[in-house]
Amino acid sequence: MNNPLLADFATPFDTAPFDQITPTHFLPAVKSAIAEAKEDISKIKADTVPSFENTIEALDSAGKRLGIIAGIFFNLNAAETNEEIQSLAREISPLLTEHGNDILLDQVLFQRVSRVFEQKNQLKLSPEQTTLLEKTYKSFVRNGAKLKGEEADQLRKIDQELAQVSLMFGENVLAETNKFVHFVDQESDLEGLPDGIKEAAAQIAEEKGQPEKWAFTLDYPSYIPAMTYAKNRALRETLFRASGSRCAKGDELDNQEIIKNILKLRHNRAVLLGYKSHADFVLEERMAKSPRQVIAFLDSLLEKAKPKGIAEVKELEAFAKELDRLENLKKWDFAYYSELLKKEKYALDDELLRPYFQLEKVIDGVFQTAQKLYGITFTPVADIPLYHKDVTAYEVKDMDGKFLSVFYADFFPRAGKRNGAWMTSYKGQSIKDGEDIRPHVSIVCNFTKPTKSKPSLLTLNEVTTLFHEFGHALHGMMAKGTYESLSGTSVFWDFVELPSQIFENWCYEKECLDLFAKHYETGEKIPEHLIEKIKKASNFQQGYQTVRQISFSLLDMAYHSKEPNDISSISEFEEEVMKPTDLLPKVPGTLMSTSFSHIFQGGYSSGYYSYKWAEVLDADAFELFQEKGIFDKATADSFVKNILSAGGSEHPSILYKRFRGREPQQHALLKRAGLISE
Repeated sequence: MNNPLLADFATPFDTAPFDQITPTHFLPAVKSAIAEAKEDISKIKADTVPSFENTIEALDSAGKRLGIIAGIFFNLNAAETNEEIQSLAREISPLLTEHGNDILLDQVLFQRVSRVFEQKNQLKLSPEQTTLLEKTYKSFVRNGAKLKGEEADQLRKIDQELAQVSLMFGENVLAETNKFVHFVDQESDLEGLPDGIKEAAAQIAEEKGQPEKWAFTLDYPSYIPAMTYAKNRALRETLFRASGSRCAKGDELDNQEIIKNILKLRHNRAVLLGYKSHADFVLEERMAKSPRQVIAFLDSLLEKAKPKGIAEVKELEAFAKELDRLENLKKWDFAYYSELLKKEKYALDDELLRPYFQLEKVIDGVFQTAQKLYGITFTPVADIPLYHKDVTAYEVKDMDGKFLSVFYADFFPRAGKRNGAWMTSYKGQSIKDGEDIRPHVSIVCNFTKPTKSKPSLLTLNEVTTLFHEFGHALHGMMAKGTYESLSGTSVFWDFVELPSQIFENWCYEKECLDLFAKHYETGEKIPEHLIEKIKKASNFQQGYQTVRQISFSLLDMAYHSKEPNDISSISEFEEEVMKPTDLLPKVPGTLMSTSFSHIFQGGYSSGYYSYKWAEVLDADAFELFQEKGIFDKATADSFVKNILSAGGSEHPSILYKRFRGREPQQHALLKRAGLISE
């Protein structure tokens, strides 16, 4: 069988040949690429005297084909999966885990790495080379290279099990999300919903074989508008309970025992490697350094945010009581009354703004913003193969017209795509034999789809999500490192959100909004009075939202810094941990943990705090842009040089100080969120 994954890609820019790939190609391709990678490792081990070049650099470039094939496969498993791909994932994942263990537990290889590491002060390495050497050595140690015999076998077993149960967790969440649909028979039960949302609900119902009804799912573009605008309280409650009870019903899709298993495996792995907990293991390689420092950071924010959050809830309760005589504000009421209160306080709501945020124009605005800041351009390319008809591919060029990157954009929900939004990569950036190998980067979102009568019109939150993910993409596209493992987004996890979160700030600036915020029917620019309202409303209920984010971070830390054998009930544990931050009564039968994919499937275990940590960095960094001008060339050039292009070449504290001229300060974030006075 000719396997397109094992041949040179005869495609524009060496892109993945999606039009030739079928699921049957993946398993043989992975097995063949593993064999090829093993040959690379054998050659490294066969070299006589270990050196930085023949050991450390050689390891960084070993197994490139395997990395590309695995990247294509797991990106499809997230964005365009099906039962066949999910079944393959359960087969492929253990093979990759075993291969990774074979490398990191190889004593001959580790001895070579150790010998180079011991000579690092005599080798006259550049800062980037020093970082690669230290990262390579730590990677071996932190993955069991010092373990022997039975302990090494135990680590292999743990890693295999972890790979499987994490996949199961994600598959269950996707299955539960896809399984739920709620039909509404009477249009009168949709009071409050904008016409565009009703039209989208009718379109979903038609697609599901109920053309005379309206349907709501747990996909964000369906769920969020219903929770925000539906006057029908029973509808909101039904959707909230369905979302909040995902994988917590005691059936075949329940994730509670899977969570316990993941926690025990992670803890046992950390202890085996000499750490007190999984959190201690993870945070050793983070800016925050330790669970104690993370919790201190979160507590300091909570101290400032909680009083404001409590006051905001009381204000909302009083508003709902006065408006509708509502005595007990529930969690399914919060978004609905918040939107009404925001409209009353600021004469602003999402439906007023949607007409100015047509998806195609927002995309163009993102591109223009990047061009004004960094001089890069984006051109759609029709002959790049795609994995779905909704995806668009672009050629990205730098300010000199030189090829910079391939960029894929995938915006709408579908059954084979998990919820949320993320950036990923199909090919990393590196420099090999003098050639700058450029990256292939993708962003995947779940935005409001076009209807028969309207284009895709985004909420302000969707606009900021697009800017956020594009900020990650810029980090990948503008990479300028020598080594792929240090390039682009390969940075400390609590630093990786800086490029994404800082880019959101431009959404609130008139100079940027004028580039793209134009009425989809009239072409009229967004009026200045609306921009002022957007800015004034930007810290609306920021106390509540900050407490909510902190609650997720504290739950993550509680799960991963404690002895998991003490957790007999996921429900009771979650309730106990979140009680100090729960500003509204818990709804019986709902659980956050069982669909908390960030920490149980994604890479955020012991790292969810990173969002708040990076907010401190982004607010502090953007303050410099505000002082100099949001499109100031010198500031933008410095941000590219020290942050976007630098990747993980040096410690993030060094890179940030080089850009900002000092350590980051919390003041800008607290001021932006309205948690302190000017």
